Order: sequence, then C-alpha cells, then structure tokens
Amino acid sequence: MTDRFIVGCGYLGRRVAAKWITEGHRVFALTRSEQNAYLLKQMGIQPLIGDIMSPETLPVFPDVEQVLYAVGFDRQSGYNIGQVYVAGLKNVVTNFSGESLKQLIYISSTGVYGQSDGSWVTEQSETNPARPGGKACLEAENFLLSGKFNKQTTVLRFAGIYGPNRVPRLEQIQAGEPLAVPQDGWLNLIHVADAVTIVDAMLKQTPRKDCYLVSDGNPVIRRDYLSEIATNLRAPSVTFAPTDPDSAIAKRAGGTKRISNQLLTSEFAIAWQYPTYRQGLINILQNL
Repeated sequence: MTDRFIVGCGYLGRRVAAKWITEGHRVFALTRSEQNAYLLKQMGIQPLIGDIMSPETLPVFPDVEQVLYAVGFDRQSGYNIGQVYVAGLKNVVTNFSGESLKQLIYISSTGVYGQSDGSWVTEQSETNPARPGGKACLEAENFLLSGKFNKQTTVLRFAGIYGPNRVPRLEQIQAGEPLAVPQDGWLNLIHVADAVTIVDAMLKQTPRKDCYLVSDGNPVIRRDYLSEIATNLRAPSVTFAPTDPDSAIAKRAGGTKRISNQLLTSEFAIAWQYPTYRQGLINILQNL
C-alpha cells in the first residue's frame, strides 16, 4: 500500500480518496478550511490546511508516491480562473519536493480544444481554446509537461463530469418550464463513478502516453440529453426559450465538438458502470 496526496478534494477527488482508502492506502488532502479538514478526517483522509493561492500558508507536503491534482475553480475565491489554475499549480509544485514521486495525475479539461464544427477530437487534434478556462488548463498542462515532474505527469482531459447532485435544470424540467439554453451542440460526458475508475486505472497500470481524453465516448445533442432527463422524471416534454447569445452557456455551446476516448479504451480495459448518459441518468434520477 502507498501514501497518496490529493490537491483539490472536491466532487471527484473525494470519491477517488474514498476508493483508495477502502484499498488500504493512506490518503492526504490539502484543504483551505478547518471545517473541510474536519469532514475529510471523518472520511479517513489526513487533511493538510493551506491555500494554493497563498504560498505562505502551505504546509510541508508529505513525501508520497502518487499525487492527484484536481483543483476546480471557485468563483467566490476572489481570483480569476487563470490565477487559480496556473499560479496556484505553480505554488504547489514549488512547495513539493517530490523525492519519492512516481506519478502525478493532473485533471484538465476538453476545453483546451476550440473546435466548433462538431468534429471528432483526439489527443492529436489542435489545441486552440477559445475560453479562459481552456486557456488556463492548457497553460497548466504545458507547465507540468515541461517542468521538473514532466516524466511523472499524466494529463487527463475530462469531458463534463455528471453524477449525483450534478444534473442540470432538474427543477425547471420537473416544473415544465421553458429552458433558456441552446438546443443544439454536442455534450461530452462521463459519470463521476467512471471518472474515479479511470483515475485509479492510471495508477494500477503505467500509462504509455502523457495525455488522454476522458469521456464515455458517446456524445449527445443537448436537447436529447435534457429530454432524457424529463423522460426519467416523468415530467412534461422539454421546451426551449430564446437564449442570450452572450450568456456563458451559449458561448460554451458554440464550441461544439465530439470527444473520442479511443486512445484511453485501447490501452486500459475500463469496466464502465455507465457507458452512456442513459444508464447514468437512470441511476441518478431514480434515487432522487
């Protein structure tokens, strides 16, 4: 059994930590607050308190073999996404000796691709992000893959993670309200349970590449996804209202593409729990 360290122990990170603990690993996690530290300790995680945006608050990091870096963007943090994803990462790496480090898993995003024509995207596709989040992720990736831990780093570019408490527009759909969201555009998804499986697989089988696209490989048009939610809820059929072209969701929908997971599945034998959004939504919505 090994010592492992999670930076960004949120929606994905906590589930990964829980799996590792059940397998007998000792898991450390960085958190900004005493309250979160208490909750992590209740899960069997050993918390370390510090803020990645304030290097002077960072504690001495444990000398571990594996690190999962899964920091999300907190809009209440007072920092922009570039500062959090890039400067925060640099602060952590500077503070980490990594003498025993064998692998660093960095959770990135398919937002590093700017394609808007619905084409299939692979690891070899051009990265030309249009939005700040994608630009920040790409800069963070490049920093890691050209830095002192480049040989230990594996980048996972995740599609949209969904799961319990992370399904959009539930109340509006249940109420039969028109949705002010685009109808078109491809959604690329992965259930959080399968996301945990894939992160874990990266440590159980040494990756051959330094970057993988992670999705269930079954993109869906947005209106079909939202309609499937309504069907499972036995709600009225979904209707749509005009969308503000300057809204965040409209801008995201403009970058439509389909994410291939062929490299991932050709190398790793993933035991999918939810191979498409249909199985995933059934599991989530029947337990509401």
